[in-house]
Amino acid sequence: MLEDIRNAKKSIYIETYRMGNDSIGVKFKDILTKKCKEGLDIKILIDSWGAGSVNHTFFSELIKNGGKIRFFEKIKFNFDFFTKGHKRNHRKLLIIDNDISYIGSSNLTEYNLNWRELMLRMKCDIASTFIKIINQDYRMYKKYVFDKKRYSQVLKHDGFKIVRDVPSITIQRTKKEYLELIKNAKSKVVIETPYFLPGFMLRKALMDAAKRGIDVKIIIPRHSDVNLIDVLRNNYLGILHKSGINILYYLPHNLHAKLLMIDDEIFSIGSINFDYRSFRYMYEISLIGDNKEIVEQLKKHVTETIAESEKFDYEFWKRRPLISRFFEWLLLPIRHLL
Repeated sequence: MLEDIRNAKKSIYIETYRMGNDSIGVKFKDILTKKCKEGLDIKILIDSWGAGSVNHTFFSELIKNGGKIRFFEKIKFNFDFFTKGHKRNHRKLLIIDNDISYIGSSNLTEYNLNWRELMLRMKCDIASTFIKIINQDYRMYKKYVFDKKRYSQVLKHDGFKIVRDVPSITIQRTKKEYLELIKNAKSKVVIETPYFLPGFMLRKALMDAAKRGIDVKIIIPRHSDVNLIDVLRNNYLGILHKSGINILYYLPHNLHAKLLMIDDEIFSIGSINFDYRSFRYMYEISLIGDNKEIVEQLKKHVTETIAESEKFDYEFWKRRPLISRFFEWLLLPIRHLL
């Protein structure tokens, strides 16, 4: 990624949830500033919540040299803080020279340096479509009221679908795409996700798939970076296992990759987690396609992930402490906000 940025000749567009004031964030900022001084068109959109301590001062040299930086929906502390502040831009895109595209799970921070991430690099003209999306998001960076159907319209490009979600209880484009893909699976469903809190319809689709003989694998981290989600997800794992779903725990670090694979033929890769919050409340983006070259790379990625994972132990799960079961029950009413 950094090498592609160093070799950029015309433009660099970035949309990300997190950028750290740390070794990784500073490295990106310094390289982007250098490219700005060379006359490249630099545009960056960062979520205000995810930006943390990164602000306009952090980018002062870049801005002075013509770089453009905006922070998506600044946090406003008012009577409606929780409702509006909860809706974050979780998308992760990097477009270089209208030619090279990155889409996936990784933020620009050392916080996730040791995590297992998944980023797809493509060198093709789909970059022009991603640039349109970034420009659209850049223009509406502080709008709370907008045409949700327009801004979540599914875009198609050379056999790929670009699926976007915006905060909405009713639209939920990615959830609907996933339900359709899982229901039509013929042999295999593989999910990699750091946060696994699926709603009823997705749980039912996965269990129905397993009951009709589909090999359903759900790969989650043994310990994610959000302990509350780790506690709450336990509420679902037993019944999913009993329905025939294979659950695996990734062991080395946090598994932060976000992937759905169907029948080793169709994939979805992007920023979206397999949970209520991503489907309902976040600005997300996923790329769905059946490109054979990409599928082969993703199959290798999944094989490597499984090699460092262990199977869910149902008997151990049944013996989990009463205090754990109590907190599962206590957190259940706010599961869509975690």
